[in-house]
Amino acid sequence: MDLNTEMRMLKAIESLENKLLNIRAGRANPAMLNGIMVEYYGTPTPLNSIANITVPEARQLFIKPFDRSAVKNIEKAINESNLGIAPSNNGEMVILTIPELTEERRREYVKMANTLGEEAKIALRNIRQEDNDKIKKAELPEDEEKLYLEDVQDLINKYNKIVDEKVKEKEQELMKI
Repeated sequence: MDLNTEMRMLKAIESLENKLLNIRAGRANPAMLNGIMVEYYGTPTPLNSIANITVPEARQLFIKPFDRSAVKNIEKAINESNLGIAPSNNGEMVILTIPELTEERRREYVKMANTLGEEAKIALRNIRQEDNDKIKKAELPEDEEKLYLEDVQDLINKYNKIVDEKVKEKEQELMKI
């Protein structure tokens, strides 16, 4: 087993956390806008690099571009992003008001979070499988091989528990009204 194993497992957890951030819980969170690219002087540019994003209230985001000429393009990029929130602008900034989530929508988001958790566990299992194969090919003494295989299993148990905790946290956040 190499040290690389735990790093790869940590990356799987990090990936899960980033994906869970994109599931909105009826509250404004600047991370919702990660990945939105705005056409800025002919170049696709990340939204957070051309505007200041603030949360004045629990369900509102203000997006104030450093260059006022970008307001229309920011509004257009948000509309095209499948965020499900209609932006409005007052000429100086774009305002996003996050609608209250319905019970049905909350349940859909919980299912999405559970699916993301399962995908993370699959990624962890794949890492375990690759490492187990490497250990078995290394032709180590039987007791040493067994020790390494147990170490990998202990790691996967630890990280599966972390996945469960992250998904449960997100579920509680989503179901809280």
